[in-house]
Amino acid sequence: MSEKPVDLEGDLPPTGAFDAPETETVTTRRVSCDGEMTHPRVWLQIPEERGWVECGYCDKRFVLAEGADDH
Repeated sequence: MSEKPVDLEGDLPPTGAFDAPETETVTTRRVSCDGEMTHPRVWLQIPEERGWVECGYCDKRFVLAEGADDH
């Protein structure tokens, strides 16, 4: 299991010494990720207070678009 913290608060965290993870802007809070078939499909929920979530397998970041439907 990854040691990456998953409950960070606030703005997007720094990505460290490596390249920035792939980022996708989405219009729904519930998203799925399969790492382009490199890992099992997982469903992720974007927390209302944060506005983004990262996949625990591939670090792809999903950011909720401004003005997106919150429901």
